[in-house]
Amino acid sequence: MANVYEVDSGKLVGVAAQRLKEKGIAKPVYADYVKTGPSKERIPSQKDFWYIRSASLLRQVYVSGPVGVSRLRTRYGSRKGHVVTRHHHMRAGGSMITDALNALEKAGYVKKGKQGREITASGKSFLDKIANEIVRGA
Repeated sequence: MANVYEVDSGKLVGVAAQRLKEKGIAKPVYADYVKTGPSKERIPSQKDFWYIRSASLLRQVYVSGPVGVSRLRTRYGSRKGHVVTRHHHMRAGGSMITDALNALEKAGYVKKGKQGREITASGKSFLDKIANEIVRGA
């Protein structure tokens, strides 16, 4: 039995994003029109960005244990370019992360705990099944 730690994260997130899209995870209306944070100049260019980010968040909750939105904002942030001064790290926007986690909660993959968001048994099973399929396919 393979798990999330033994599989390439890019492949896992890609397949999980496709499954979340098929399952019909709620995508907010604004997701196609807004930037992901103050360090970005444009909106995401990927067609299914919402589902990719949701799958990536699900993997991060699995790997990082109970995790809060603040730590995820730092994880998904990037460097903002300045003209005169040095580049500085900027945290990602929290609204998109919060809405994705709420959608994953409604699907039953994530739950709120005292320390932050935690993965549920069905969320672990969902990602582990995908990891097993990737290992068998490779």
